[in-house]
Amino acid sequence: MLFEDVEDAQAFYKAYARRKGFAIRTNHTRLSKDDKTLCAVDYVCTREGFRRASRKEQDRTIPEPAETKIGCKAIMGIKKDGEKWIVNKFVVGHNHILLTPRSTSFLRGHRGVSKVQKKLIMTLNESGVPTRKIMSVLSKESGGDFNVGCIGKDVENYVGNKRRKVFEEGDAQRLYSYFVDRQLKEPGFVFSMQVDKNGCMGSCFWADARSRAAYQYFGDVVTFDATYLTNIYKMPFVPFSGVNHHHQTIMFGCALLVSETAESYTWLLRTWQEAMLGRAPSTIITDDDKAMAKAIGEVLPNTIHRLCLWHILQKFPEHLAHAYNKYPDFQKDFRHCIHETITTEEFEQEWALILVKYELGENAWLQNLYARRDKWVPAYLRSTFCAGMSTTQRSESMNKFFKDYVKSSTMVSDFVHQYEKAIDARYFKEKEKDVRTKSTRAIMKTPLKIEEEAAMVYTRKSFMIFQNELFDSLRYQARKLSKEGETKTYGVNAYGKETPLYHVTLEGDEEHATCTCHKWEFMGILCRHILCVFGKKMKLDRLPQHYVLERWTINAKSRPIPDIPSPEGHIREGLDEPTMRKTKTMLQLYDIVELGSQSVAKHNHLTYALEKVHKELLEMEDNERKRCIHSSRNPTGQLESSAKYVKIKTQTGQSRAEADITPIPNLNLTE
Repeated sequence: MLFEDVEDAQAFYKAYARRKGFAIRTNHTRLSKDDKTLCAVDYVCTREGFRRASRKEQDRTIPEPAETKIGCKAIMGIKKDGEKWIVNKFVVGHNHILLTPRSTSFLRGHRGVSKVQKKLIMTLNESGVPTRKIMSVLSKESGGDFNVGCIGKDVENYVGNKRRKVFEEGDAQRLYSYFVDRQLKEPGFVFSMQVDKNGCMGSCFWADARSRAAYQYFGDVVTFDATYLTNIYKMPFVPFSGVNHHHQTIMFGCALLVSETAESYTWLLRTWQEAMLGRAPSTIITDDDKAMAKAIGEVLPNTIHRLCLWHILQKFPEHLAHAYNKYPDFQKDFRHCIHETITTEEFEQEWALILVKYELGENAWLQNLYARRDKWVPAYLRSTFCAGMSTTQRSESMNKFFKDYVKSSTMVSDFVHQYEKAIDARYFKEKEKDVRTKSTRAIMKTPLKIEEEAAMVYTRKSFMIFQNELFDSLRYQARKLSKEGETKTYGVNAYGKETPLYHVTLEGDEEHATCTCHKWEFMGILCRHILCVFGKKMKLDRLPQHYVLERWTINAKSRPIPDIPSPEGHIREGLDEPTMRKTKTMLQLYDIVELGSQSVAKHNHLTYALEKVHKELLEMEDNERKRCIHSSRNPTGQLESSAKYVKIKTQTGQSRAEADITPIPNLNLTE
C-alpha cells in the first residue's frame, strides 16, 4: 500500500482504527542517516506496551488510574520509498475487546476540539457559560452527543490551557496593553494604574466615555462598594454606580484594588474625581467600612455619606443570632422598626421597646450601629436625596448583576472584558427603554390633566411611579390643621383610616409644599399626600415645573458635555470589526448550508465550492504573512516599543499595600 506522505498514512490508519474499534498513537520514528529527514514511522494501538511502575507506588494515598496499556501488538509501520511511503509491517490482532465504531468517539485518540468548536467554546466560556451547558450547545450544533468529537474534560483542558497561556504572557501586561489600545481607539476612555518599584501592578481604575458622560447627568447619588466579587488574585472589585432616568443601574467607572486601606481608597477617589471632571456627588452610599469612611471624609468633605441598608441587614443574623432563635417575632418587629417608621421619633420609640422586649440593651454591636443611625436608618434618610439607591432591592440586584458576569476565578485581564460586557448589556437596556418611552404612549388611569402632562415629560418608569402616587392620592383626604401667616398645614390620611396621618405644609405661593413622608426629598417625585392637597385643596390641574426633576425626564441626557467626547457613534466602533465580519458571514452561511443539505447533489456542489474557497483563502493568508514579514524588517532588525512592562506580584514578601507604589506616568485622564 502506497501513500503520498506521512499525514495520509496516519489518517488512513486512524480511520481504520475508528471502524475497527480502537485508537492509535505514534510509537517510534526514525531519521535518515544521510540527511536527517524522517524515513520511517510506527503507529500502534494505544494499549501497546505496559505502564511504568511508580517509584512511590507503595506510598500512594490516591489510587492509580485504570490500566490502559496491556501489551497489545497491533501495529502499522511505514517507511519512505523514493517519493512515496509504503507499509512495511502490519499486525491485525489485538489482545483486548474492540469497541463499536460509535463508541470509539470516547477514546482519547479519536477525540479533539476542532477549530470551529474552539472559537465557540471560548465565546461561551467568556460569557459565563459552564462546561456542562457548553457541551449541550456543542451537542445541539453537531446533531447529537456522539457527533461532538470531544467530551467535557476536553473542553475544560482547552480552556485551562488558554488560561495558562495568559499567565505566561503576563496578565497585568495584557491588561495594560488593552487599556493603552482602548484609549487610542476610543475617545473619552481613561485609566490609571499604580506600579511599584519592582514593576508589579497595584490598584487600577478605568472608565469609558459612556460612564463619564452618564455621571454628569446622573452623578448626584453614587454607590461605592468594595464587597462585590474578587478576581483570581483576590483583588477587590470596586464599581462606582448610580441610577439613570429609567431607574436602571448604571456605571460611573470601576477599579481593582490591591488592598482595602484608607490610602488605597483615597487614591481611587481622587483618580475617579479627576476622571469625572472634578464634580463631587451630593450623596455617596457605601458599605460600613472605617477605611472607606476616612477616605471619603478627606476627598469628598461636602458629600453626604450614607451606609447601604442592604449590607447592614445582611449582618443582623450573624450578630443577633440568639435573638432570631429565641424570639419568633423578633425579625418582624425589627423590620417594622427599620422600614415602617416615618419619623425619627417613631423610630426611637420602637427601637427602645425592642431593646427591652428582646433583652438587647447590652449588645455592643447594636449600640455601635445605633450611634450611627443617622447614616442608615430610613427615618433619618428621608430628607436626603438618594434616588432610591439606599433601598435593599437596588444593592441586591447589583450583587446578582455582577455575579452573572464575573467570578472569583476570573483573571484580571478577562475581568475587564467581562466588565465591558456588563456595561454593554446595561447600555443596551437603557436604549431599549429610550425607544419604548419615545415610541409608545402611556395609558392614563385618570382624566386629570396633570397626569397627561407628567406622561409627556417623564420616562415611562418615572411616570409609572408618579401615576401610582397620583392615583392613590384619590384615596386620601386632606383637612386644614393650622395657618401661620402664609404657611398652611394640612393633615392627610386615607379614607376610613385615622392613621398614619401625614402633615403637608404649603408655603407662600402655595405651589411649594413639604410632607412628613419626605418622598420628594428622598426620591425626587411628588408623593400622594402633596398631590392630594394640590388636587383637592389647591385645585391645581398642572404639574408645577419646579417639581419635575430633570434627571427623571425623557430629555435628561439632552445637555451636551463639552469636556467629554460624545459616546454616541464612538463607543466600541472598530474594536470588534473581525467579529462583526464573522457574524455577518456566519448568517450568510446558515442559509447556504440549509440549501446545501437538501440533496446529495447540492451537498456535493457546496462541498466542492467551500474547498475551493478555503484553498484560495489559505493562499491569501500565506501571501499576507510574507508581505508582513518583508515590511516589518528595519535596518537594526529590532522591534520598536514604548509600552511599559507591567506584571502582577505573586511571590511572598512585602505586600503590595506596603510597596512603594506610584502611578504609571503619561496617562491622560482629562484629555
